[in-house]
Amino acid sequence: MYEKLLVAVDHSKVAERVLGAARDLAALSGGEVWILHLREREFGAKAGLVPPAETADDAQAQVDSAVEELTKAGIKAHGAVRNTLYGYAAREIVEDAKSLDVGVIIMGSRGRGDMAGLILGSTAHKVIHLTDRPVLVVR
Repeated sequence: MYEKLLVAVDHSKVAERVLGAARDLAALSGGEVWILHLREREFGAKAGLVPPAETADDAQAQVDSAVEELTKAGIKAHGAVRNTLYGYAAREIVEDAKSLDVGVIIMGSRGRGDMAGLILGSTAHKVIHLTDRPVLVVR
């Protein structure tokens, strides 16, 4: 089924369900999982790059915890935390999926309605439109 899975995580409420879906799918397929967390930084006209709201340690702790949970379930897992500019997360996820040659991207949706997603933009929505791979969106 899927030998390689890319799992994009954030600090949203759905992140735990995303990890559970990845664990179940990887267990069924015998797949290897890559956990990716992107720390988005905004660019302010006067201030330059504004640091992310979360610390690097907080982001790394989340990824390490996810890798540990998957490893305890008998799944080979890797983790990465990187910085990106606000609005570029979808592109980063798609590029990682290509470079790792994953079979599926698993990520969450914060559950915004269609209108809010249209106005605010949705990372999951952008990934679906940018990638050539299946995307499992967990709500």
